Amino acid sequence: MTKANWNYPTAVKFGPGRIAELPEALKAAGISKPLLVTDAGLASLPVTQNVLTQLKAAGIPVGLFADVKPNPISANVEAGIKVLREGGHDGVIAFGGGSGLDVGKVIAFMAGQTRPMWDFEDIGDWWTRADPKGIFPVVAVPTTAGTGSEVGRAGVITDETTHTKKVIFHPLMMPKVVIADPELTVGMPKFITVGTGMDALAHCLEAYCAPGYHPLADGIAVEGIRLVFENLPKVHADPTDVEARGHMMSAAAMGATAFQKGLGAIHALSHPVGALYDTHHGMTNAVFMPYVLAVNKAAIEARIARLAAYLGLAPSFEAFQHAVIGLRLRLDVPHTLADFKVDGSKRDLIGDMAIVDPTAGGNPVELTKDRALEIFDRAMEGRV
Repeated sequence: MTKANWNYPTAVKFGPGRIAELPEALKAAGISKPLLVTDAGLASLPVTQNVLTQLKAAGIPVGLFADVKPNPISANVEAGIKVLREGGHDGVIAFGGGSGLDVGKVIAFMAGQTRPMWDFEDIGDWWTRADPKGIFPVVAVPTTAGTGSEVGRAGVITDETTHTKKVIFHPLMMPKVVIADPELTVGMPKFITVGTGMDALAHCLEAYCAPGYHPLADGIAVEGIRLVFENLPKVHADPTDVEARGHMMSAAAMGATAFQKGLGAIHALSHPVGALYDTHHGMTNAVFMPYVLAVNKAAIEARIARLAAYLGLAPSFEAFQHAVIGLRLRLDVPHTLADFKVDGSKRDLIGDMAIVDPTAGGNPVELTKDRALEIFDRAMEGRV
């Protein structure tokens, strides 16, 4: 598979075997004593242990922090900051899927701050409250192909006191270097492969459908959608297909690049469901996807028809909707929230949380509470 170096604007080292360049990437980022941040499930696996061994063999003293939940909470960040400071680390390797990447970035961001983390939520110009001199450098190493957090300027952390997912943002949170090595994703379980891949699709699709003029984001999004449709079934069928995994890794970064234009109701509903039921974020997006498309149809029909034509489908909304449902079926995505072990007991609360979620404003039609509850009910019943 082709290897490439990209600056878009993050410096990305893409291709099989590029993890060998991690010591060089750390040097370029000005990190001499990194703290590797990952999630608890990944910490003991060979993919992580091999990297730690490689760094130590290169004479790089590296620490490990893995007290990170799949839906990370503020306590995870606070514990990581303590480890970073006490260990005298001067930067972070954000390693893993979205949880490890997000927590790693937020730990590095908060390392030299004196204000509480929630003071830097992505609201207005709150990011200007941060002391830029207190932000430590990050090298990001994704081991999944979904969130695209490796090229992002934010981290999603759950406030455990309110069960609310919040976005912590600062322009300097963007990693200095990304190692995008698709070989690192080969060992992912199928559920994670599918969930993260559908997360990439949701990012691209919602960015494309978000209102506003941003043709750069639109162009990136449509190609990202094509890459997911063509390659996610391949890696589902053959987890060792490194070329297809590379295309999925690209699609993930493309989704995160494109969604600066906006997201929408898929994420606005997925966030509270994930926070309240601890469901996998990407798979929750996958469950909601066709129901959000149906409710948004009037505002996006012509745009989706163009997208369908680009994908080689009949140029219609219905053709694309059918393709999404077909993709979910092939990948064993739960068709309803009920199949995903989500009940209706928190329906009203989810509606309240969805309409104030930061992503709600990017929906093509206004996400009122009635509309959010309509989507939730459709997703519970399987009514497309």
